[in-house]
Amino acid sequence: MLRALNLWTGSSSWNDCRVRMLSFMEYVLALSIAVPFLIFVAAPYIRKFVAGGVCKSTATLNGKVAVITGANTGIGKETAKDLARRGARVILACRDMARAEAAACEIRTMTGNQQVIAMKLDLADSKSIKEFAENFLKEEKELHILINNAGVMMVPYSKTADGFEVHLGVNHLGHFLLTFLLIERLKQSAPARIVNVSSLAHHGGKIRFHDLQGEKLYCRSLAYCHSKLANILFTRELARRLQGTGVTVNALHPGTVSSDLPRYSIFISVASKIFHVFLKSPYEGAQTSVYCAVAEELESVSGQYFSDCKPAYLSSRARDDETANKLWQVSCELLGIHWD
Repeated sequence: MLRALNLWTGSSSWNDCRVRMLSFMEYVLALSIAVPFLIFVAAPYIRKFVAGGVCKSTATLNGKVAVITGANTGIGKETAKDLARRGARVILACRDMARAEAAACEIRTMTGNQQVIAMKLDLADSKSIKEFAENFLKEEKELHILINNAGVMMVPYSKTADGFEVHLGVNHLGHFLLTFLLIERLKQSAPARIVNVSSLAHHGGKIRFHDLQGEKLYCRSLAYCHSKLANILFTRELARRLQGTGVTVNALHPGTVSSDLPRYSIFISVASKIFHVFLKSPYEGAQTSVYCAVAEELESVSGQYFSDCKPAYLSSRARDDETANKLWQVSCELLGIHWD
């Protein structure tokens, strides 16, 4: 043992080794106290930096109708609160109706806006999407804001009711179909806006046309990245096709938000609780969604990508017009629709 200590400490005597060991232990103890203390002291400054941009628009939305998918929790719920405070009629389009009704009730109470309604929408089932659109179009004569917010993240391999890999099916194809079914109402209500919640994770994505469903090779973290890239490619291609209609469409990265989205990853869920000071709150994460939905300066801006309420950098794959057009055509084929 002494020989091992000699080699480690560079000392030839037991006393020297013992002294150095005690010094090392004192150093570790001091470090274990200092680091948490420094984090505690720096926490307000860290929080201010992490919080990011804030939507400063004071625009009101009286008489406007907004649909937000996945609005019963997280940034979707915070976005709904904001639009409700501005006077909009807000439709919470959610899969879990019990949670959606509870969220709608809470938002009505908090904002005093009684025009907050929950409607059933399961983006993993095209039948549910079509039923939602049919019911919405019967009940609502206008649609000014569509926020495609809902999503899944790092789900073990599974398929939607229509046989699509779940990330592709929910995050991209579900919103693609929903937008297609509501697009004419948006045009009729112009000026109108579509907001697609994507992610910085799109930088790690690639559209693998030879294996879109992940049947040959599947990695759930990469599957999420691929779907977020698809959100941006959809945004850019849709913007091109909507030119001159009065309907704009933009995508955004909400930031790294403390939410239940990564519930399928135990590691990320635990890490987010430990390092929550470095994460945005749902309110902070909703700011760029709100910005894209209401900011006056974005009235004619379309096909762009934002983060922290300002333009953000897109990956080269997200700027590939050929891939965007091909993904559009493939998406139409998979969904059995014709969208010029």
